[in-house]
Amino acid sequence: MKPLRVGIVGSGIGQAHAEGYAALPEMYDLVALCDLDAERQAQVADRFDIPERPDRLEALFDMGLDLVDISTPSALHFEQAEAVLNAGLDVVVEKPAARSLAEIDALAEAERSSGRRVCPIFQYRFGQGFQKLLHLVAKGVTGRITVATAETHWHRDRAYFDEAPWRGTWNGETGGCFTTHAIHIHDMMCALLGPVASVHARSASWRTGNETEDMGVMSLGFESGAMGTSSVTLGSRAETSRLRICFEDMVAESALEPYAPGKDPWQFAHADAGVVEEALADFTPGLEGFAGQFQRLHAALSAGAPLPVTLADARRSVELLTGAYWSVASQDAVALPIGPDHPFYGGWLAVMKGGQP
Repeated sequence: MKPLRVGIVGSGIGQAHAEGYAALPEMYDLVALCDLDAERQAQVADRFDIPERPDRLEALFDMGLDLVDISTPSALHFEQAEAVLNAGLDVVVEKPAARSLAEIDALAEAERSSGRRVCPIFQYRFGQGFQKLLHLVAKGVTGRITVATAETHWHRDRAYFDEAPWRGTWNGETGGCFTTHAIHIHDMMCALLGPVASVHARSASWRTGNETEDMGVMSLGFESGAMGTSSVTLGSRAETSRLRICFEDMVAESALEPYAPGKDPWQFAHADAGVVEEALADFTPGLEGFAGQFQRLHAALSAGAPLPVTLADARRSVELLTGAYWSVASQDAVALPIGPDHPFYGGWLAVMKGGQP
């Protein structure tokens, strides 16, 4: 097995990515950590014994890397990921992968023309509880999905936003709790329920005083006919995440751990408990979180197989955000898919900063 040579850009969430790669030493060799904050860079690089410590993205392109991991503030993701592709390297990019559908489509074109590959980050879906649910769906024991609810009830104080001036701003973070916090549970929801057909959303910055929203709700209709709801807040003193899905023959409910709703224990309520037990008898647990995604990524890149998370997944995520923000601004339900003629196809930032379309 050949280890892939990796360079990480950004020492914030990049530190958690480094933990994931370091858990797989036979698959990855951490070669470089790029950051403008030399002190934080040194702390993280020393911890993982990363030898190269540049302060420019372009410096990574001459280090014989196989993969560049973009873990910078949201507003930088698209341009940096595109630059890496144009340099002939594969890319891992944090969420959201881009600020608009136009940028996602441009990134997909860069992926095609470069012959390299982009793997967006959605590590929550690799929790063993959620993977068990996908296994049960594949076994055909659940029946069709009817209704799903998602809850992202977290707490962020003023110190959290003051720690990084780009947080809580449209230009720096691209969005608030919809974009930065609930995006993972929405990815899990859509991975189960499929394409969204309509969204009606409301949001407010009620507690933090940020430019971006710190609470909101969504009502979702899916192409399958299923329905869903999502409630999000950054003002919950008891932090929880929960995903509950009603199927025709079963109800699945996640644990409440705030930053790992995909992990066990999940509850599967079926009229015949033996059916669930039998269907899970051949379930093989895999690694979870970032290590779980990176393990599957190495296998895919080595074999030329489909990636564990694709730009199509990232596009679906950005499309939901596009529809949600247009709904907030227009106060109307929004039909999906969203095409190039939509006012928000090129992004929602200018309008959302002004408050109205």
